[in-house]
Amino acid sequence: MRDYVEIGIGREARRAYYLRDISIVPARRTRSSKDVDLSWNIDAYTFDIPFASHPTDALASPEFVIEMGKQGGLGVINAEGLWGRHADLDGAIAKVIKATLEADHVDPKSTAAEDSAVKTLQELHAAPLDHDLLSERIAQVRDSGVTVAVRVSPQHAHELAPVVVKAGAEILFIQGEIISAEHVQEGGEPLNLKEFIGSLDVPVIAGGVADYTTALHLMRSGAAGIIVGQGATTSDAALGIGTHMATQIADAAAARREYLDETEGRYVHIIADGGIVTSGDIARAVACGADAVMLGTPLAAASEAAAGGYYWQSQAAHPRFPRGVIARVDGGFSFGWGLDDPGATEDVLKQLRTGSPSLETILHGPSTSTWGGHNLAGGLRRVMAKCGYTDIKSFQKVDITLTS
Repeated sequence: MRDYVEIGIGREARRAYYLRDISIVPARRTRSSKDVDLSWNIDAYTFDIPFASHPTDALASPEFVIEMGKQGGLGVINAEGLWGRHADLDGAIAKVIKATLEADHVDPKSTAAEDSAVKTLQELHAAPLDHDLLSERIAQVRDSGVTVAVRVSPQHAHELAPVVVKAGAEILFIQGEIISAEHVQEGGEPLNLKEFIGSLDVPVIAGGVADYTTALHLMRSGAAGIIVGQGATTSDAALGIGTHMATQIADAAAARREYLDETEGRYVHIIADGGIVTSGDIARAVACGADAVMLGTPLAAASEAAAGGYYWQSQAAHPRFPRGVIARVDGGFSFGWGLDDPGATEDVLKQLRTGSPSLETILHGPSTSTWGGHNLAGGLRRVMAKCGYTDIKSFQKVDITLTS
């Protein structure tokens, strides 16, 4: 039974839960973590671990995307980010970080650092998108042999999808903060996802969604996977749209069961994106019904990450209404610290990356961290073994309790 509460005369609200509101219950049987299989299959593509990176320029240098693939995950490129706007990608990213550092150096307690960085990011995104440059960088990833995944927004899917597929994209993400099965905009061509997905020769993952009905509609559109959640945005404060991931994932899983019945067996993958920082959060997301997770801040601390430990969502660059904090992170937790001296622009990334853990350490360990911020795959593998499960789909049935 759904839990509704009265918040005033004639107005009810459904109670929803964050991932940290639930706990996983071990069973009487345990297994060796060596017997746990974390592999994830989406369409014809197989990955050793069920992790995709969030499509932000703060993560996705070509080197990061390639290394993500080599470590068994899926690196996702943002086709509308800095990749296709600036030939000097490192230089563009360094300008964002330097703007933060310089303002923070003047007054660490003010919001000037964040405002300055967002303004710089907006200016960099105002540069025209060069399809040839974007295609060249996608081809660089394709030539490395890893699976190529590229994100486009619903607003520009008609224009950009053919470009990125021709350049070598093997999986297309159509991802916005909130997405529907039919995106309508004044003066533009409506995006009917069912027709659009049917016209493509590559699998499509679409999102984000926050409710049962939208999840079911996207499944019926032919998407191979749907993204639940909005990542680490400031939408709760700016728009009043919260991310209660435990409830949202469970609702999407219920939609998947209905769609599975009505199609007599077509399985759509659920990818959780939001509120996921540690291996425990990943385990909770899977326990609620997710097949994979999209990671942002946990990967930003990697030495291969483009922004040298700084992180922001793609929504932070919106020209009129940005939503996303630009901040230094450590294993997923945000901190307002940086370099004592910003130095020259070309030195910023080099200084920030010095001493950072590798992507391999963050994903596979070994780790000296005790709170689950590193060795994310190992942590997920261990909790599954503690509960007696050896694969992702069976672990979705694990018992959970409510702690709030």
